[in-house]
This record gives sequence, C-alpha cells and structure tokens, in this order.
Amino acid sequence: MTTKEVSNETKGEEILVPCMNCTGKTAHDVVASLDQSGSHAEYDVNWDHHYQIIQCKGCKTLSFRDASSNSEDYHQISPSEWELVIYEKIYPSRIEGRKDLGEDGRYLPADIQRIYDETVRALNNDSPVLAGIGLRVLVETVCKAQKAKGSNLLKKIDDLALKKILTPAGAKILHRIRSLGNAAAHEVKPHTEKQLALAMNVVEHLLKDVYILPRLVEFEFDS
Repeated sequence: MTTKEVSNETKGEEILVPCMNCTGKTAHDVVASLDQSGSHAEYDVNWDHHYQIIQCKGCKTLSFRDASSNSEDYHQISPSEWELVIYEKIYPSRIEGRKDLGEDGRYLPADIQRIYDETVRALNNDSPVLAGIGLRVLVETVCKAQKAKGSNLLKKIDDLALKKILTPAGAKILHRIRSLGNAAAHEVKPHTEKQLALAMNVVEHLLKDVYILPRLVEFEFDS
C-alpha cells in the first residue's frame, strides 16, 4: 500500500456545503488543507482523504470539513452515468437550512439553556432518539418553570393554554412533540431528521415567546 500526503493541495477550491449561519447550502472556500491519497495494489483500490478548513463566502464563518472517497464507491445518477461517492463530515455539525437560537439562547434560564444546547447537539449529530427525548424534556421543563398545573405533561400543556402562555394551536403542536418524546423514551423510536427539525422549530418559537422576546423588549424599551 502506498500513501502520499500534501499540504494545501485543495486550498483555494470552492465547495458547496451547509452553512451554520446562512440558510441552506452556500459556497465555501478551502482556506487550508492536509490532503492524503493512496492505493492498495493487491486490491486495485485508490483512495483520497481531505482535511480542510473552510470559510463561507457569505458570512465568513469557519468550519472544518473531512471528505473522503475511494475508487470502489460510485452511485448511479442516470442509466449511463455514475458519480463518485464523497463521504463528508462537517464540524461543528449542522442540519442544512436550520439555524438554532444563536446568541439569543443566553436569555434562557440556565437549566433550560443547558437542555436546549444538549438537544441541539443530539439533533445535529444524528442522534434521533436522544433528540426526541430532549425535546420532551424541554417542553416539560418549560411547563415546570411556568408552574403549569396537572398530574402529567398532557394536562400541564393544556394548563399553559388556559393561562394564555400558549395558543390552543400551540398546545396541539406541543402534544405532538410530547408524543414524539414518549415514543423516543419508551419505545426507543427514532424519528426522521425532518420531523425532529420541525419539532425543534416549534419548541424554539415557544422559547422565544416565553423567554427571549420579553427580555429583548425589556432591554430595547427600558425607560
């Protein structure tokens, strides 16, 4: 087996990857790289591996990209055309098209902020069962902080609606998230990335309404 290692072989290349701050995929420049390639003569296999520092051309955010491929892995894109499979990991990990609360997360109470951050990490790192449990715990912690009454989470969510902290429509959505979290906790059921991202968006709206927007208004209009 032979191996070659070169510094900055892919520096200056432009790639399209999800950005942490921008919406969806954006163009990124490779600002530095360590590039490895090799072959295994016995099996007639060639491979390459690129470790890259990349920067979004829009918001200038830096990330780390780990990309690899080999001569055995292709997928078919048309009846007569095949494309090389690129195995890609990006750090910090993220979901395309999804932003978290960002700096506004500092306005959350400490316990809710901790649970929120852990749930975001589980969601971004492809841990769907843990993300589902985290979403349920987030809802339950908000109910506790708002002193919602009831012997179980279902009744506590309904009480938030009675107190006008939630709209009836919002309560209905949170019941869906409660069920999602129950399935994750009791049945070890993983939900899809799309379902979890949508559920997280709903919970983030709740956190904004209950904690973040009141603090921002307080600071902006403090007399």
